[in-house]
Formats: sequence, C-alpha cells, structure tokens
Amino acid sequence: MDETVRLEALSKTYGSGDNAVTALRGVTLEFPPGSFTAIMGPSGSGKSTLLQCAAGLDRPSGGRVVVAGTDLSVLDETALTLLRRDRIGFVFQSFNLLPSLTAAQNVALPLRLAGIRPDPAEITAALREVGLEDRASHRPSELSGGQQQRVAIARALVTKPAVLFADEPTGALDTMTSRDLLRTLRGLVDRATRASGDKPIAGIRTIVMVTHDPVVAAYAHRVVFLADGRVVGELADPTADAVAARMVHLEVAAQ
Repeated sequence: MDETVRLEALSKTYGSGDNAVTALRGVTLEFPPGSFTAIMGPSGSGKSTLLQCAAGLDRPSGGRVVVAGTDLSVLDETALTLLRRDRIGFVFQSFNLLPSLTAAQNVALPLRLAGIRPDPAEITAALREVGLEDRASHRPSELSGGQQQRVAIARALVTKPAVLFADEPTGALDTMTSRDLLRTLRGLVDRATRASGDKPIAGIRTIVMVTHDPVVAAYAHRVVFLADGRVVGELADPTADAVAARMVHLEVAAQ
C-alpha cells in the first residue's frame, strides 16, 4: 500500500469579498514514507494552515489531500473522522494528557475511544518506542515535560498511523529536553525505514512537523519553506545555520 501523503494544488481562503484572506496558494508537496519533513516560514506564511489541511482538521478551498491512497476531499465528516482516528497521528505543543490516567492508560485512550480493547503488549511497545516503558504506571504530574510529550507521541503511535503530524512539538520544552525528543522522532522514522520483517510496533515512517526554530528543523531530513501561502524552497539534509540563513532571507523579503 502506498502510504505517501500528497498535497495537490492546495489552496485555502478564509472569509469572502473584501475580507477574504488567502492562506495557501496552489501548494503541491509530497511526503513519502521514510521522510521527516519540517515546514517553516515567516509568520502568516500558511504553515499552520497547511498542516491542518494535510491532517484533515480543516478542508481546503481547492486542490486535494491524499493520505495513504485516500482522497480526503471525497470523504464526509464521519468518514474523515474515522480516517483521522485510524491513519493519522497528532502531536501538539500542549501534551493534552488526562491527569487522572497513567501513562499507559493515556496511550491506550485512542483505542478505547474507537471501541478497541487495548493489547497490553502493544501499549508497552509504544511506550518502549519513546523510551518510557518503565514509566507506564506514572501519572502526568509524576513526569517531566519531556516525558509527557513522549507519552503524547506514544499515544499517537499506538493506532499505527500512516503519518504523524507535529505542530511545534518542542515549543513547551527546554533546549536539552527538546533535543532528546527530536532524536526520538528522527529515530522513529529511521528505525521503521531500516526495519524489514521485524518492524517496530509503531511503524511510523512519515513525520511532518511545523516549527519556527532552525535547530529543531535541522533534525528533519528536509525543510520546506513557505512564504505568502506558497512553497518558495526546500533544503535537504539541513543544518541549523543553513535553515537560519534561509529564514533571515524570507523574513527580510516579507518586510
């Protein structure tokens, strides 16, 4: 099965008439399996809108999004909700863990909400993927910020989604914790891509991440730059310095 995520001539306009604001203008991108992509751009460039449309959280005004062979534009709201539940994982800046549940119970929550009885071995495996197997019985208040975000990642992984979308996942973390988390994200993709018969339980092979931080972006395989709702460049095998230089150029051009 082709698990590539494709954005084809994607456009998004909010409002109408004189009040219309165009956030995306004909964006075409591909996120193939085995890729970790960072999306960057000046404020108002459309990166958050791109992520929301690609993840099925918002419907584009034109073009289409295809996730693992499924065209999101032909799905009604019920079918779209089911696809997001089964094929798409989300990680946000806020951890959104339930404080009364343990780490293992938080990870199992998406399965329970879907009416699936969680397999304890799969919950343990998802926590192991993010290095928290020994914290399964801890509640969020007993975990550091970085550990809580790792639980949120494990929760996103447990349904074995085709793609993981991350919106500023390190925004609430300190520098050292952020780097540990980013190494975890990069490792998830790299391990799943290298594995054959013994694939990791989560099997995440595609991550799309929005960030404003060049250091964070440098952990990705490539960086896609947006400006004024359009793709204006890409950078493969990025370094923090190269990303920062490109961003300075975009910020100056936007002024």
